[in-house]
Amino acid sequence: MKKIPIIGLLFTFLFLAVHIFPVRAEVSIPQVVYATPTPNPEGRIIYVVKPADNCISISLKTGVQLDELRRLNNLGENCPLQEGQQLLLGIVDKPAQQPTATPAIQLPTPTLPPGTGEICVLLFNDTNGNSTPDGDENPLAGGAISLSDRDGKITLNNQTNATDPVCFKDIVEGDYNISVAIPEGYNATTLLNYPIKLNGGEKSTLDFGAQPGSKLVEPATGEEGKSPILAIAGAVLILGGAGLGIYVARMGRR
Repeated sequence: MKKIPIIGLLFTFLFLAVHIFPVRAEVSIPQVVYATPTPNPEGRIIYVVKPADNCISISLKTGVQLDELRRLNNLGENCPLQEGQQLLLGIVDKPAQQPTATPAIQLPTPTLPPGTGEICVLLFNDTNGNSTPDGDENPLAGGAISLSDRDGKITLNNQTNATDPVCFKDIVEGDYNISVAIPEGYNATTLLNYPIKLNGGEKSTLDFGAQPGSKLVEPATGEEGKSPILAIAGAVLILGGAGLGIYVARMGRR
């Protein structure tokens, strides 16, 4: 029997392997290429959100920084998106495909008129001196209130009454200072100057206290304007004199 050389067997095996089991090359997945959207006639570059999009993936595809993407579209930290939503990627002075077009005129944002509010001031008779208007402490009449703004353009004055707080209505929002002058004969129990910031639509109430001074506190008197203390002292003297007279009379009889 004729022997087949080992080398011949190896070549035969390789020949059969190449033809029967051909080598297949790996199929590579083509890279996804993103085309930057063309600016519209106003020069705005818009991206339409697709399924499974998020802010990070859009930032990577478009090259727009994540913080810039949030700022341009007023998106929060979580960056919520909806399919079909239009996102602004940027604004160019002239559209890329229309170099001869006139740039869109950006009008300034209109300034809203300032709001107005109300400031009320209560000057109360702080009889117990605790700087807080209690239920039985009424408004104090005869005081003066001055309201002025920081720039000195607004100055309003009014007098206090014994029924209600004094209110300044339709005051333009801003920084103000409130000054209070208390009636003569009273002592202040709170600060008499106070700065306040008024916002539009607000109503602020400030409380200022004062209590009667020593000159206003008069002792109670009896009939005919006489003090009851003096009347009692006089009665004691009279009784003492009568007793002394009785004692002297008895001693004389002895």
